[in-house]
Amino acid sequence: MVVSQADTDVFEAVRPRLFGIAYRMLGTRHEAEEIVQEAWLRWQGTDRAAVREPAAFLATATTRLAINEAQSARARRETYIGPWLPEPVDTGADPLLGAVTGEALELGVLMLLEKLTPTERATYVLREAFDYSYGEIADALELSEANARQLSSRARKKLEGGRRAKADADAHRRLLDAIVAAAQVGDVKALEQMLAEDVVTYADGGGVVNAARKPILGRERVAKALVGLAAKFWQGVTFVALDANGQPALFVHREGEPVVVASITASEAGVEQIFFVANPEKMVVTP
Repeated sequence: MVVSQADTDVFEAVRPRLFGIAYRMLGTRHEAEEIVQEAWLRWQGTDRAAVREPAAFLATATTRLAINEAQSARARRETYIGPWLPEPVDTGADPLLGAVTGEALELGVLMLLEKLTPTERATYVLREAFDYSYGEIADALELSEANARQLSSRARKKLEGGRRAKADADAHRRLLDAIVAAAQVGDVKALEQMLAEDVVTYADGGGVVNAARKPILGRERVAKALVGLAAKFWQGVTFVALDANGQPALFVHREGEPVVVASITASEAGVEQIFFVANPEKMVVTP
C-alpha cells in the first residue's frame, strides 16, 4: 500500500509519543526503537482512510506491541548477569524523550515498574505519563473501563512504598558532584552524611565488564564501596554532566572510552539509590 507524504507526516508527528510509551514499557532504547519501527510497518499496511484517529490508532498499536515484547523481555532478564538497570537516555539532547512528559522516566521509577505485569505497566504509563483517560486506556488494551481503573489503582498501590518526595534537580546535581568529590579523596564520613540510612547501590555490567553482581545495601557499606570504586576505576577519567532520564547524571569516560553512567535518586533523607550503568551496550552517550 502506497504511503503518502501526509501519512508519513502523521506518523512522524506522533513518533515522540510512541517512542516515549515503548521506552517506558521496556526500559531500553533499542527495544523501543524496534517497537516504533513495527508500528510504522503496521501503519503502512493499514487502510489509513478508515482510521478516524491516527494518533490513537498508533498509540494503541505501540502499546500492544510493547506489552508482547515486555513479556519476553522479562524472561530474558531473569538470566541477566547481575542487576539489570534500564538503559539511560540523554534527555537533554534526545528530541524523542525531551518532547514528552518526564513522568515514569527516571531510572528508579523504571525499576519499580518492573514489579508490575505488562498490562499494569501499560495502564500506569498511559495514565500517569500521558494522561490518557480510562476510556482511552480501555480501548487500547481491550478492557472494560472498570478494569482499566482497577489496573491503574493496583499499579499505583504496588509503587507507593518505593516512591518518596524527591529532591529538586539542583539538589540532585550538588549531591552527585559532592559524592564523586568525597569518594575520590576517600572521605567516608562525608559520604555517610549524604547517604540515606537505607541507601542501595546498583551496578549493571551485564557480565561484560567488572561490576558488583548484587546490590550493596546500607550507608556504611555503600560509602566504603564508593571509595573503593573511585580508587580502582575513576583514575584518569573525565566526568561529563548530562541529564539522564530527566535527572542529573554523570557520563564517565577515559579518553573517549565509556566507563559508566552514574546517577542517583535523592530525597530529604539523602541519597537513596545510586545507579552505575557500565554495560557498554547500554551507554550510547558520547563525550
